[in-house]
Amino acid sequence: MLTDTILSLFIAFFACAALCPLMIPLLHRMKFGQQVRDDGPQSHLKKSGTPTMGGIMIVLAIALGCLPFLKKAPETLPVLLFTLAFGFIGFLDDFLKIKRKQSEGLKSWQKFVLQLLATGVLAWRLLASGAYSEILVPFTGNTETGLMLPLGALFVPFVFLVVLGTDNGVNFTDGLDGLCSSVTVVVALFFAALACRFSPGAAPVSGAVIGALLGFLLFNCYPAKVFMGDTGSLALGGYAAAIALVLRAPLFLMVVGFIYMAEVISVILQVGYFKATKGKRLFRMAPIHHHFELGGWSETRVVTVFTIVTVILSLAAWIGLGD
Repeated sequence: MLTDTILSLFIAFFACAALCPLMIPLLHRMKFGQQVRDDGPQSHLKKSGTPTMGGIMIVLAIALGCLPFLKKAPETLPVLLFTLAFGFIGFLDDFLKIKRKQSEGLKSWQKFVLQLLATGVLAWRLLASGAYSEILVPFTGNTETGLMLPLGALFVPFVFLVVLGTDNGVNFTDGLDGLCSSVTVVVALFFAALACRFSPGAAPVSGAVIGALLGFLLFNCYPAKVFMGDTGSLALGGYAAAIALVLRAPLFLMVVGFIYMAEVISVILQVGYFKATKGKRLFRMAPIHHHFELGGWSETRVVTVFTIVTVILSLAAWIGLGD
């Protein structure tokens, strides 16, 4: 299955690398430009008008990378479908932002309802299989030797917590050129290795995600020629949550996806502190990557440091699996 995973990576990489030069001029002509928030870092105002919805290329490339392996890798299909479902929600959000020429697309409740519906289908699919009700505790060994935590009746609410938390974390991480793409490449690499070792049928989809993001990074690294938008970030959040659940390793997202978690927590703390102190801020700006940026770090430094942190934590998580 390692060979299939590498092949899916190459297919997705070349697909995304070929689609971007074709789609970016089209997005320009259709005026699908980024609407930059006025209350964000002033240095980001120059990014206004940069084509967004680049997640379309990512999602298409992932699908193309997975297609040849759907029959021989059954666990790939539910992860791919969930990725596509959340990508579609992101597409609706991006489209409405562009149509209305503002930074808000779907209303919060609309996005939440759509996410709940998609997550409900995934929870039903996992529950019906009966094979995912136990999850592996990090740093206790692998699925054969480690501590498996039975969730019982808590399984369904746990699935919703994992999906919604992860998806929002990935969405918040998409705030600097190449940040979400770089961090998620490392996360997908960890889950690709985990799948190849313990559940080969789920490996090709991670290979496709790695390939698609590497192809996208050719155009998304600083200075970005295209942004992934919610189409991409919500799709990637859906992928990360689904692959972790399928591999019975959602708790590993707290380790390898630490950056996602830090982004979400920084926003929660900022809002809570602001309300509690009647106007004071805990961070210079949230999500946390903006705090470092306003502290003098360049975008490339933030991306590099956050990616290195993800690499180190992924290696630590891998060592914790044991032999």
